[in-house]
Formats: sequence, C-alpha cells, structure tokens
Amino acid sequence: MAISGTASKLGGFGLALVVAFAAAYGVGQAVGPVAAEPEPAAAGHEGMSGASGGSATHGTAHGTEVPKGLQVSADGLTLDVRGGGLRAGERGDFAFRVLDERGVPVTRFAPTHDKLMHLVVARRDLSGFRHVHPAMAADGTWRIPLTFAAAGDYRVFADFQAAGHDEGTTLGADVAVAGAYRPEPLPAPSRTATVAGYRVTLAGTLVPGTTSRLTLTVDRGGEPVTDLQPYLAAYGHLIALRQGDLAYLHVHPDGEPGDGRTKPGPAITFFAEVPSAGTYRLYLDFQHGGVVRTAGFTAVAEPHEEK
Repeated sequence: MAISGTASKLGGFGLALVVAFAAAYGVGQAVGPVAAEPEPAAAGHEGMSGASGGSATHGTAHGTEVPKGLQVSADGLTLDVRGGGLRAGERGDFAFRVLDERGVPVTRFAPTHDKLMHLVVARRDLSGFRHVHPAMAADGTWRIPLTFAAAGDYRVFADFQAAGHDEGTTLGADVAVAGAYRPEPLPAPSRTATVAGYRVTLAGTLVPGTTSRLTLTVDRGGEPVTDLQPYLAAYGHLIALRQGDLAYLHVHPDGEPGDGRTKPGPAITFFAEVPSAGTYRLYLDFQHGGVVRTAGFTAVAEPHEEK
C-alpha cells in the first residue's frame, strides 16, 4: 500500500504524544501495499505523511488517558466504516461516515491543514501506509478510490475536527483485506532513510516524559535540498504509529511557510513529548519538484534511566 499524506498544524492534532518514540531510528520503505487515486491538488505522491498541538489523547479509561486512534468512538463521535468484502488487488471506493451521539452522520467539519478529512491507512505489520484525503457527499459519506495491493489486517484512522469541537479527533477501526497474507518484519533502526534518490537524516534523541527536539535533514545526491515546497501548509509532516496496537500521533513542524523565519529546507524541526517507551514506525512526508515523498523510520524509545 503506497501512501502519501498530511494534516493539521501545531495546534490541531496534538504535539503531546501519549505514544513514545525515539532513541533509535530505522530506515524503511516509502511504498506499501495500498494505492489510492491521485488528488487533483497534488502533482504526485510516493509513500505517505507533521507541528501539532492540542491533545494526543481521547478521554480517560479508569483515569488513564487513551492514545489517539485506538478507539472507534471518542468525543461523542463514532467512525462508521461502510461496506466490506475487500480483496487484495481489487480497486474500489473506500467509504465511511462520522456519526454523532444520536447515530446521525456529521456533515460539518472545520478545515485542519487545508483539508476537512485526513485518512490514514496502515497494515497491521506497518509494511503498508497511506495518508489521503477523501471527499464527502451531502449525506456525510466520505469516499476515496483505494486499491489494497496486499492482503492482511489494516487499521484506518480518520483524523478531523468536527464543527463545534474545540480540538481535533482521531478515530480508528480495523478492516480485513482477503487474500494470501505474508507478514513483513519491521525494518531495523537507523538514523537515515532513503526514498527515490533522497536521503533523510535524523538528529536528536527523544526521552520518554520530556519534550525533545527532532531535526530531519533532506539531501539529494549529497547536496542539501533548500527549496522544499509547502504541502498542506507545511514543509513536512510526521506520523508515528506504535508497533502492536498502532497508537497514532500526527505532528507538524516548528514554523510554517511564509512566517518570515522558517526556511524551505534542508532541515525540518519537530518537537514531541514521549512519556513511554516502545517501538514505533515514523513516516515523514515532504514535497520537492511537485512530488510528495515519504521516508520511513523505525524508532525505539528507551526507558528513562535515573542517575
């Protein structure tokens, strides 16, 4: 599933992470087993999609905050995936709705990072990932053409802000794609990732329980890329999925195009607070030459050691 992506700015999706990632980073592929129709506004996409703000959690469970994306219902809203019978290699319209507490489809949304809805689709083994932007019909049904190239269990995340809500919401649901399933191992940790002739290097170490600075630097053929293009109102987007339960974090970079201080590369800086240890898959989206590309990393957050 090949994946491209994006979403809201530092203030829309939650820079405080209830999922932890960092300490070690690993290279991966930017292309997975899912394909979607290209968006009219984008020149091209390779792979999938980060400064966010607000909360990275939804509600509490017995006093414990729940990371985004783990619940099908939160904030009085429910993700309703329509249809079934998905098969690997078959193209079709993927459809879903967002329902309110009365079971009525929500039809009013506030834009977050230039879009009303951000849909992320990831295979459970994190070998496939895509971030796309479906269109909504008058009855509140969202649709987008998708082809699941590989069979397996997938997690879909709807990332949005419903009208009347002060913060964004991320809901998740599982979908099954029929066919011969072959699980893929998670790539080993590394500080660099390559995609389509570009190299992305990560500097910085995240420690659970603290706010840490991550800087991702993009070069091509050994030359720094200093003319990154804005994509969904940012020079880069970062999504993290925790291995196992696929807890979700969408982060956007510090600064934005046109603010008078943020340069178009080669460095993109993010801040994230990671309160727990674990293994994560990170996906960085950036645009250059009219094409959105995604660099994938494996990240391991080590427990904080008291001295």
